[in-house]
Amino acid sequence: MSECKICGEEYCKEHSILLSKPRTLKEFSGSSPPEIFVGRWNYPNVYAGILAPEKYGDNEIMSSPEEWHKNALPIKNILSLRSQLIYTRSPTNIKKPLFQSKFHSVMQEVAMTSSSIGAEFKLKKPITPNKENEIRVPLISKTASVESVRLTENTKIEKKVDYLVNDKEVKSSQALIELESSNISNEVLIKILSAGLLGLRKNRKLVPTRWSITAVDDTLSKNKLEKIRYYKEISQIQLFTAEYLGNHYEFILLPSKWEFEVIEISLKNNGVWKDYESFFPRKKYADSVTGAYYANRLAVSEYLEKIKKQSSCIVFREIRPEYYAPLGVGILRQVSREAFSKAPLTFAYLRDALESIQLRIKQHIANYTEKSIIL
Repeated sequence: MSECKICGEEYCKEHSILLSKPRTLKEFSGSSPPEIFVGRWNYPNVYAGILAPEKYGDNEIMSSPEEWHKNALPIKNILSLRSQLIYTRSPTNIKKPLFQSKFHSVMQEVAMTSSSIGAEFKLKKPITPNKENEIRVPLISKTASVESVRLTENTKIEKKVDYLVNDKEVKSSQALIELESSNISNEVLIKILSAGLLGLRKNRKLVPTRWSITAVDDTLSKNKLEKIRYYKEISQIQLFTAEYLGNHYEFILLPSKWEFEVIEISLKNNGVWKDYESFFPRKKYADSVTGAYYANRLAVSEYLEKIKKQSSCIVFREIRPEYYAPLGVGILRQVSREAFSKAPLTFAYLRDALESIQLRIKQHIANYTEKSIIL
């Protein structure tokens, strides 16, 4: 049996839907969810483009981790949706000025829109399987070199997005904070940052999608933590838990000053990833846990800001075999938020909280506690 190009296992039926053969198609039309993607391979000479299926209508669910989580979609359904998208892309030098071509200006319009948008695409080459899969973004199975694109509908852009995209005297970090306060979703913030539409005029450029995901989560959580560090500490241990698609989370909040730690253990290969930060702002990238670290931290900081308290937080993530296809950081952000949407379990003693966690995880709790800096 041949090896699966996505998960590395023996050829699996779960991924066969994404392993399409080259297909000749000169043009097609459909509604982008909306979704864009800026790659990072061979940076600064990268590919950037628009994703769309061969059908019109409301296709938002094809690229929305929020919708996947809200509808409790299983992995096979998400892969089926992703397999319908064609990544129409063009080579781009990130260091050159924006609006290098009409295609890139249309891509930026798609990034700004708040709903599915119809477009017509003309292609240069056959559709082929994508070789540049990023585990931190939802899977992209098909790529095609684009010759031209034309929008067939008027874009619907939120007023706050339009205002800050056109304000080139505001730093990108401040723009992200203002947009979040206007209830603009993380997915929209990631798109417009990636499309080079935020920040000071001289600094605007395309940002690889993988980097923009982390930048948004990092910026928003850092802003919240500036206030959280001055709040009073929680009075008792709080425990939150949630699970989605084989990603099981336990969040322990301890009555103390802010500290944060994430420990991930895979039951599939016994892999371990961990990162930590003290009371003071983190300066280095969390290069072990990577993007999930910042998604988890955002969910925790949203909760602490809501209750106007501070605490230290330890995150245990158990990655189970059922998580057989990486679907991006977005679903980890949503399952983390789900945990904090529930009332916490409360404890006077840490040992009781750890005993509670042991009832829900499939390995011994010591696998986590022995690796914890905070504990």
